Order: sequence, then structure tokens, then C-alpha cells
Amino acid sequence: MTHANPNPATLTRSGLAFWWSMFIGVLLVILGLLIGAGGAWLIALGGSWYYLPAGVALLVAGILLLSGNAAGVWLYALTWIATLAWAYWEVGMDGWGLMPRVLAPTIVLIFVLLTLPAFSADRAKRVRDAAYATTSAGVVIVGCAIGLHHFTLAAQSQEAIAPATPPVGGAVETAPPAQADTAIHQAGSNWPVYGGSELATRYSPLKQITAGNVAKLTKVWDFHTDDMPSKAAADKYSPENTPLEVDGHLFACSAKGIVISANAATGKEEWRYDPKVSDDAIPYGASCRGVAYYAAQGANAEQPCATRILWGTLDARLIAIDARTGKACGDFGQQGVVDLTQGLGKTVPGWYSVTAPPTIVRGIAVLGAQVKDGQAENAPSGVVRGYDVISGKLVWAWDMGHPDRTGAPPQGATYTRGTPNMWTVAAADPQLGYVYLPLGNASVDYYGVDRKDFENQYNSSIVAIDVATGKPAWHFQTVHHDLWDYDLGSQPTLVDFPTADGKVPAIIVPSKQGQIYVLDRKTGKSLFPVEERPVPSGGVEPEKLSKTQPYSGYAHLDQPVLTEKDMWGMSPLDQLYCRIQFRQASYQGEYTPPTVDKPFIEYPGYNGGSDWGSIAVDTDDGILIANYNDMPNYNQLLPREKADQIGFKSIEQGGGSQKAKDMGDPQMGSPYAIAVNAGWRLSTGLLCSEPPYGHIRAIDLKTGKTLWDKPLGEAVKNGPLGIPSMLPIDIGTPNNGGPLVTAGGLIFIAAATDDKLRAIDIKTGKVVWQTDLPAGGQTTPMTYEVGGRQYVVIAPGGHHFMETKVGDEVIAYALPAG
Repeated sequence: MTHANPNPATLTRSGLAFWWSMFIGVLLVILGLLIGAGGAWLIALGGSWYYLPAGVALLVAGILLLSGNAAGVWLYALTWIATLAWAYWEVGMDGWGLMPRVLAPTIVLIFVLLTLPAFSADRAKRVRDAAYATTSAGVVIVGCAIGLHHFTLAAQSQEAIAPATPPVGGAVETAPPAQADTAIHQAGSNWPVYGGSELATRYSPLKQITAGNVAKLTKVWDFHTDDMPSKAAADKYSPENTPLEVDGHLFACSAKGIVISANAATGKEEWRYDPKVSDDAIPYGASCRGVAYYAAQGANAEQPCATRILWGTLDARLIAIDARTGKACGDFGQQGVVDLTQGLGKTVPGWYSVTAPPTIVRGIAVLGAQVKDGQAENAPSGVVRGYDVISGKLVWAWDMGHPDRTGAPPQGATYTRGTPNMWTVAAADPQLGYVYLPLGNASVDYYGVDRKDFENQYNSSIVAIDVATGKPAWHFQTVHHDLWDYDLGSQPTLVDFPTADGKVPAIIVPSKQGQIYVLDRKTGKSLFPVEERPVPSGGVEPEKLSKTQPYSGYAHLDQPVLTEKDMWGMSPLDQLYCRIQFRQASYQGEYTPPTVDKPFIEYPGYNGGSDWGSIAVDTDDGILIANYNDMPNYNQLLPREKADQIGFKSIEQGGGSQKAKDMGDPQMGSPYAIAVNAGWRLSTGLLCSEPPYGHIRAIDLKTGKTLWDKPLGEAVKNGPLGIPSMLPIDIGTPNNGGPLVTAGGLIFIAAATDDKLRAIDIKTGKVVWQTDLPAGGQTTPMTYEVGGRQYVVIAPGGHHFMETKVGDEVIAYALPAG
């Protein structure tokens, strides 16, 4: 007699299939508990209601599987369908937005379906067929969404370029020989000045290499600086160097300021000068962005130091050497060296360092210094000084705390301590006689109650200094009462700007908060409306905060305010955690004040917008190129008592505990230390905000309108837990370093964390050539011509902050000879 099976879906309680179903059941229970508990917490914080019911459904599905009931498969499949619907409701067909919401749940769905062989055939087959059909449809939906997302990005980035504007120039004619001291040294066959010229356009008129032939570009030589970090300096190297080239000689400097001259056609070393900088002098990072070249007017070419190289060192020396021989210039300072600690008062190694090249204008070498951030209110001064390029004598000093002084402080006194400093590179108009200083913040970035009026007047400002007197001609402030470390890191750029009334000598000022200002460089008046918009209040010093901040009417790189939907991760779990962090923090949009009772979100972060890499301008075709970052910071003020317990100490106190150093800065003298999560990173290394994190944009110079905008950097060397994903996807990585633009219609840029140098068609934004670098490309390339051949040179030294590989090579690329 035949009996019907009363339970056709009973679980076969043995074998691999059984244990797999048990494993998946446990997995679903764990995920359900975590997601459900986190979802309840998120709801309590006012966040999304999705995670709690999803967690409950996963928990029940796991329990059903563990009890041998195939309904657990159905329940998870239905939960997955609901997840797809919720994901679409939140982010539409945005591939990056869909990824953390549906990718991991889809993988888990496949795992769940693999439990079906554990159930007896009849009912299990029906479940399996229905579930497989559901999965197939869902996978097609996810794949189409992600594919459509990338197609949309490509279509947007290929947006047609606006009609070309009339040539806007930007080059100021070189003065006649009688006024040679006012000459502007333009890039051409040479690259004589950091930024290409004193105007800092990073533009070359060379056009041998074009979009049509750049695919043939090959490496033709390289050399090594042999400056690699010792064990004591591990994780402290960030060379950031852009070499110079003059009359067939290339001049590069290494992370610790070793200067090397090489034959520009072959890369063969000609001489080197090692200033013997000690590891303990390394501040935030070991950097030498460049050197300065000077040819003495009327000097015999064979005369010692008729042409000379000047640069500042990490241990606060200004050095001058013979450009032909590399030997110290005996007529400069004390046997070629000027001690920059004179007049500073108390300092210790690493607190006051020079990382940028001096700007030489009208025979005066102008330089500031990096005063290590966030250490103490009583930090060394941010004084900017001008030295005679031949004798090394101090010509003037601009100390904003003593506007009555033009020279060194009297005996027993010091330059005003703790003032805003210029750690980056100045630009200059030698004909006008102005040097333009991009200033940072006071020495304590995130607390400003104790700042002096003159500090609040000049912080985060571009200041025009009359190089003849050392006194300010005008200044323009980009952030009022800056509490966000939004110092001006970019070298400004000078162009002849096209207006309805003709060309106006202008200065373009990029900023970390993404605003790009265009000012009359004679007067400092903006050529476009600057709107003072209301900004948030609150925090620990509401009475000191500025009620408004300046927004440019020209162009801006900042993005819309963050929302909970913008949180990211590699799975729903870490996205849920980021959502909880978002809801726990104080965030009112841009300029959210620092808080002590809870974290606050700083967006853009201090590495957002444009940093020291600066912009480039094609002055012939009127196109501005800006690469930029789009990342928040997750910060919190720490009361002094708590900071002391953690081990925060300033550099003059010997530095704090490693935990404190990793966490933030001590800000001694103020009531608070600061904890900074730069980029708002998870323990996996991924960021809490959705990519892209780095972009490159072309802007019509005349109007400020965007021509195209693309993610910059592939995911190949980036991934969770520092494991390279090897995915050649344009995720848009964080980037530091700047662009080079040539008359060949190309942008050359590295900067991203994928260790690649790219050539981009300036008209379309399309990458037309790229090559792998041996180390991180956090620097700016340059170009020159020797013997009728154009070379593109980059010094990929890597970067500790960007977590890219450190290297010591200088590499040249050119088209095949002949």
C-alpha cells in the first residue's frame, strides 16, 4: 500500500547540504540580530525605518532554516525583493548608491538558495524554481542599474564643450632688458618656476605631444634621489616635488631637501647637494615641493653663483647654491645659509619647517613656513619674510601682529607667535611688484575664542604684499573666523581675465571649501558677485562665530549637503553603522560649528576642494582645470581633562601618546584638543560617504561654467582593509597633486591613489593615455623641450597621508625619437 509523504519538504539531516543550511541559518540569525538592533537604534535617532523590519525578517528566516522549514528561503527571497524596492526608492538607478544596499544581500540570497538541496525533492523543487526565477530577475535589475549608472556617468562626462571663448592670454609680456628685474619667466622650452611661471598657470605652449600621438608616449629616462625613509621616518614621507628645468638642466629636490641637477635630455646626474636634514626635523611629512632658480642680472655666466638655486629646508634653513656646480654660494648669508629661526623665539625640530619653494620677485626671495598644525596657541610665528636673493639679507618681514615693523624684531623680542602662516607657494606679478600670499589659519585650528583681531582679519585670506615695502596692499578673506582648517593651500593663479570692458589683470583663488574666487589683482575686488550667506551657529563659541560666509558667484566645487541616504560602506551593516554615526553627529550643512558634546561633520573636509596641487589654466583657449576632493571629516572637540587622560601633548612637550597622535591634535592653551577622522573612514578603510571621492573638472574661464566633470582615479589599488580590489572602475579616489596643461590640448595629471599618470583630452575629458607609476603620484608633473623633443617629467614619491607607496624616482616621458 502506497502512502503520501506528509511532509515533502522535510530536511535531510545529514551530509554537506544539511550543514550548509545550518550555517546559513546561523548567518541569517546573526545578521538579523545585528541589523535589527542597529535598525531600532537608528529609528530612535530619527533615521530610516528599513533596517528594523529587515533585521526581524532575516532573524525569522534564519530560525526557519534552522528548524528545517524551507519557508525560510521564501521569506529571505521576499525580504530581498523588498530591499530592492527600498534601495530604488532611496537612490534610484545610482550604481554607487545601490552597491552597499543590494550587492551583499544578493550574495547572501545565492547562499540561501544553495540550501535547497537539503530539502526533499517535491516541495523543494517548487521553492527552488520560484526562488531562482526571482533571483535571476533581481540580478538582471541590479546589473542593469549599475550598468545604467556607469553609462549615465559616461554620457554626462562627455557633455559637449561650450563654444570656445576668445583667447584670453594670461601671459604678461616680458619686460625689456632695462627692466629685467621685473621680467615674468614663462614656461616654454624651459620650466623655470614652480607653477610654470610666477603667474602659476601650470600651462606650457609646447604642443609636440598631442591627443593624436600621446598614445606613443614612452618612458625615456629616470633617476633616483636615493632619499628613502629610515625606520625612524617610516610613514612620514610625502615628497610632493615638481622639478624645474632651465637650459637643459633639470633641478629636483627629495623629501628631505636633497637637491639634484640632471641632464634634462638623458637624466644623467650632474651634481647633488645634501643639506643633511635630521629625521627629527620632519614635521607633518617630509616634503620639498620645489626649488627656485635665479639668474643674477648682468653677471658673467662663469662667475660663481651667477645662476643659483634657492630652497628652504625642514630644519628651517634658506640655502643658496650654484646652479652649475651645486656648491654653496659664499656671498649668501653664512656660507650659503640663512637661519630662519632668527626672531622666532622658542621652537623645537619639526615645529617650524619650510616645505614650499620661495617665490623670487624683483630680486627678493619671499617665503613663509609650515607651522605644524594644532600644537599650541603659543606656536612659532607665521611671519612671511623677504630676503635679498644675492646677499641673503633680510629685506622685510611681514608680521601681522606688528604692522609698524618692517624688519626683524628688536633684541629680546620675537615675531608675533601663533599667527596664521603661509605653508604653501606664493604667486607674483613682478611688473606690478606684488606677491600674493595664500594664508592658513591661526595655530589652533578648531578653537578661536582667544584669537587676536588681526588673526581674525587675515586668517584664510589671500594677501597682496608690495614687495618693495613688505606691507599689505590688500587682502581678501575666504573664511571668516575659520574653525575648520580651511586654510588656503593652493597657489593662486594669475591671468588676464576677459570681461565686457576688456581684459583685467586678475588672480584666481581656489579654496578647500570648493569656492573659486576671481579678483582684480591690483585691488583685490572680486570680478564676480560674492554672496555673504547665513551659516549655522552653535557649538562652543556661538558668540564668536561669523553669521555669514563668502560664496563665490564664479564657480564652486562643493557638493550638496549630506543626507543619511549618502552614507556608504561595502554592506548594509557598515552603511547602517555610518547612518547611526550620521544621526549621532551635529550637522547643519557647510560650516557646522565644532562641538564637544557630540561629533560634528565637516563637509567638505580639510582635504576637500582644492589643496596644494592648485589649478591649471589654458590661457590660449580659456579653460580652467581643477582636480578636487569630495570627502567629509568626522570630528569632535575633547575637553582638556579627557585629552590629558588620552595622552595629548604638543610637539614642544615631546609629543603625545601614539593613540593621541592617531586621534588628532592637542591644541594646547585652549580648553579642547581635537579628534579628527579625516575622510570619515571606517575600520575597514572605506569611507562613510558615497563615491566618487575625487574629480577633475574643466571650467570655462570667462563664465565659470562647467564644461565637463569626471571621477579621477580607479579602484585598482583601493579596497577594504587595504586590500587592492584590482577593479579598473573609475571610482574617483582621493587625490593630491595638481594638473599640467599644454598647448597640445592635453592635461597631464597623476594625483589619485591608483599610482597612474594620465593624459586627458582637455576638450572631452577622455583619458587618451595612461601609465603605471612605481610609487604614488601625489605631485604635479611639468614639461619642457630640449633638442627639439618635448619631455613630460614627474617625481612620483608617494604620500604617507594618502597611504600610497613611497618612492624616490624622477621619470621622463617623450615620443619616440626621430
